[in-house]
Amino acid sequence: MLPMTTSPERPRPTPPGLASGLLGLLLVAAAPLDADSNWPSWRGPLGTGFAPDADPPLVWSERENVAWKLALPGKGHSSPIVWGERLFVTTAVPHGEAVEPKPETAPGAHDNILVTHHHRFLVIAVNVRSGKVDWMRAVRTELPHEGGHYSGSYASASPVTDGELVFASFGSRGVFCLDLDGELVWKTDLGDMQTKHGHGEGSSPVLHGDTLAVNWDHEGQSFLVALDKRTGRQRWKVKRDEVTSWATPIVVEHEGTPQLIVSGTRRVRAYDLADGRVIWECGGMSNNVVASPVAGLGMVFVASSYEIQAMLAIRLAGARGDVTGTDQVVWSRTRRTPYVPSPLLGGDALYFLRHYQGILSRVDARTGDDTHRPIRLPGIRNIYASPVGAGDRVYVTDLEGVTAVVRFGSPTEILGLNRLDDRISASAAVVGRRIYLRGERYLYCVEETDETERSSDRDARK
Repeated sequence: MLPMTTSPERPRPTPPGLASGLLGLLLVAAAPLDADSNWPSWRGPLGTGFAPDADPPLVWSERENVAWKLALPGKGHSSPIVWGERLFVTTAVPHGEAVEPKPETAPGAHDNILVTHHHRFLVIAVNVRSGKVDWMRAVRTELPHEGGHYSGSYASASPVTDGELVFASFGSRGVFCLDLDGELVWKTDLGDMQTKHGHGEGSSPVLHGDTLAVNWDHEGQSFLVALDKRTGRQRWKVKRDEVTSWATPIVVEHEGTPQLIVSGTRRVRAYDLADGRVIWECGGMSNNVVASPVAGLGMVFVASSYEIQAMLAIRLAGARGDVTGTDQVVWSRTRRTPYVPSPLLGGDALYFLRHYQGILSRVDARTGDDTHRPIRLPGIRNIYASPVGAGDRVYVTDLEGVTAVVRFGSPTEILGLNRLDDRISASAAVVGRRIYLRGERYLYCVEETDETERSSDRDARK
């Protein structure tokens, strides 16, 4: 096992100077940024978790390669998104005096927190150069009707942006559209979710063109709804024969038709984004679907691992109607599949974690064949964040704030094992030379601070 924050490939640069600010800001000088580099949704610009041209650090700690560190109010597990020089994140902050806790009413409820406070639901914009808050907008104040699992939050759905508008879903508290200056453009209330065991909400909205889609799988009547991004008006709404799930939909363009693909317990379904018509569907998932699909190479990859382990690769060409058990399912597997973290697709390689543990697999996305032996990540324990990729590296962050940096090859290498003093459930955002990590208390911008050392080290790796 490697010691924390060390790497065999890079010398340690001098720790950056630190300064405190209004929200616990720690700041050092930032290098120029490419304003065209964005991470507009929680799985990045490709929707796969991969940033092929990014080159973030291999090594960091609380004292090394932290460009800035910002204390966040309240609690949230939503992932940060980045557009140009702004980063957006959501949170929920307890507000006012404590109230008498609501009794737990959800069937089978366990390990839940009690509702004891109203909460203010905030969207926050942060300047990525300075780490300072540009604006903070409270979009709603409400007493939540469910407590949720102790490991969750009231702000678990990640925002999404197109560079003109920012969309944030707080589930039962509503869906909100703001402009880039934080002014509310529209809002809509989709009702109250009754989640399985009262464990809370987490599916993020997805944006494609002028349509914002929200999946609403719960223990009541589940549905999928498409909204006009500029007005919030409903374009269509279709019922779903589904129970609670937490997976975020994706949109895939195939033969000129945008397909809205949603992974659920009973079926994976592809809907025509124009009208909500089901194009194809496929069974084979487990209960409690959390991992979101990824798509590429003409296929969609879905996975789950609750009561059964399942991963399917579904060919889009020719997919119509019920494709369960047909040759549209190019390959499948029933071992080492993910539960909470979503798969990562980079080129023709698919990476995924076993359940939510530190065992990382790499398979050929076209065939499902293992290209390398699975690796048990040293120092990594339980994982809720989805892995992200940059260049030839995979970044895996666990709940204890430890990130392993892995390069598959002969041999497979652990390039860095890095600890921050925070708990992390949110997936990272990777832009250029930076990786943004959102913990329960802080938002971190990690960037290597010495370009000379970086260049010499990169040459040494060739």
